[in-house]
Amino acid sequence: MAKAALGLLLTLFLLSQTNAQTTPAPGPAAEDAGPINVTAILAKPGQFSQFIRFLNETQVATQINNQVNNSNQGMTVFAPTDNAFQNLPGGALNNLTNQQKVLLILYHVLPQYYTLTTLSTASNPVRTQASDNDGKPFVLLVSGEVNQNQVNVTSSDGVQTTIYNTVRKDYPLAIFQVDKVLWPAEFNESKAEAPAPATTPKGGSPKGSSNGTATAAAEPAPGNGAQSVKVGLGLVSGLWVLCMGLLF
Repeated sequence: MAKAALGLLLTLFLLSQTNAQTTPAPGPAAEDAGPINVTAILAKPGQFSQFIRFLNETQVATQINNQVNNSNQGMTVFAPTDNAFQNLPGGALNNLTNQQKVLLILYHVLPQYYTLTTLSTASNPVRTQASDNDGKPFVLLVSGEVNQNQVNVTSSDGVQTTIYNTVRKDYPLAIFQVDKVLWPAEFNESKAEAPAPATTPKGGSPKGSSNGTATAAAEPAPGNGAQSVKVGLGLVSGLWVLCMGLLF
């Protein structure tokens, strides 16, 4: 009996070990297995709320998600932190038009996938997703040391920042944290000067004004009045002489 009981316990123990080894490990969470969502990825660190807001307002987030999920062409995003936006000069964002806000966010997106290593050796200048009305792309300059795993990014306006942190590195979407907002020089180009106002001559209305013309037309030419009086007197004198001749 004792041997039978011991054999039964041993059998049960072996069966439990076999079941434990064959039980599959839990799969990844549903959100990790689903399509890539750039704003969901940026929301996890908790320091990109301003950039997320602009990504949504400009619909650049939708563009990024569509490209990385529906094509073989990867993308790279430079994500400024909330502190980077706070360090911008006062009113810098408020002075931008809606189109410029779109271009500013697109200026932080590269139309292909880079790792830190490939980014540090990329050919300059590096084109971004932003471009002018003629299709000329806004560009960035990149430089770095592969061994130090560090890359510097410089905007066309001279804003330079160093990439110290990688938010996402897996193909097809790389996201790198930057501590400054990259500003394109195209936003700083001076506007065309307004045409100069019409000149005003001394003592009167501007040249060519209707008021000045009307005044000049209303004034009689100098001397016309005196000549009219002289002609009238001459006619009266002639009639008087003729009448006196008839009488005598």
